[in-house]
Amino acid sequence: MTRRISWTLAVLVLAQICYPLTAGATRAGLTVATVVLGWLLSVGHALFSRGPRVAAALVAVATGGGFAIEAIGVATGVPFGSYDYSGELGPKLAGVPLIIPLAWTWMAWPAWLAAVRLTGGSGTPTGHGTPVGSDTPTSHGTTASHGTPTGGGTTAGRWVGRIALAAVGLAAWDLFLDPQMVAEGYWVWRDATPALPGLAGIPVSNYLGWLLFAVLLMSALRPLAGPSAEHTDRRDHPMLALYLWTYFSSILAHAVFLDLPASALWGAAGMAITAVPLAVTLLRARRPHHARRDDHEPHRTGVDATR
Repeated sequence: MTRRISWTLAVLVLAQICYPLTAGATRAGLTVATVVLGWLLSVGHALFSRGPRVAAALVAVATGGGFAIEAIGVATGVPFGSYDYSGELGPKLAGVPLIIPLAWTWMAWPAWLAAVRLTGGSGTPTGHGTPVGSDTPTSHGTTASHGTPTGGGTTAGRWVGRIALAAVGLAAWDLFLDPQMVAEGYWVWRDATPALPGLAGIPVSNYLGWLLFAVLLMSALRPLAGPSAEHTDRRDHPMLALYLWTYFSSILAHAVFLDLPASALWGAAGMAITAVPLAVTLLRARRPHHARRDDHEPHRTGVDATR
């Protein structure tokens, strides 16, 4: 499973690297191919790592829900604002290019896993009492973890925090995506006011609509997917890498290659809420176990000096 997912991720990254080097119909075709690859990567990972229930839940809430909210948006202007898609992104249904809900799915899954990792979901139950990829339990009911606490906070508080992180982690991506796609002419807003400073042509209602739907999506995902969606382990590293790659590569692309400095700043600030803590957590997890242990052990005069 890991090899297939890693190869798909590598192809996706290569396609994204090629994006600034293309133009016109070639760029539009590459955009479509990239979204399809992203959808296959996320759904395939959910299927291979957690089984058909989780994959079906992801497709239902992100792909199905994404299409429904987009169709409503195109028809009524709610909740994003009034907009129209061009014909450059392939065939449409109800005015929505078929790849658009695939894009929701592509980033929804890594955003969810990032939030799970950050809210104490390290380790997947195997049915034998020990999580796969988890750490050694301590005497205080927590784990000597990969950098993520597993015992703190109430269940309700952890759930609310998880939904918030996942929703923001997904919705903030649009601070990169919408300016990039509008600049290419893939869709156009009929009334683009009020707009964020530097992001003319896109109404604030678009980002609020993204956040609203992201909250609904993430709230529905866990009940439909079941308990296996509540934990992460080493099988999820490609998805976490995808999230961080999307964050850092988007900043670079917008700032340097696409001449979109404002969206580079807005996107960097928005996605940082989830991406920066995730990066710190993963870096800490790479430290040797004895180094993490020493961080928590008090210095003993006359004893530690002899080490």
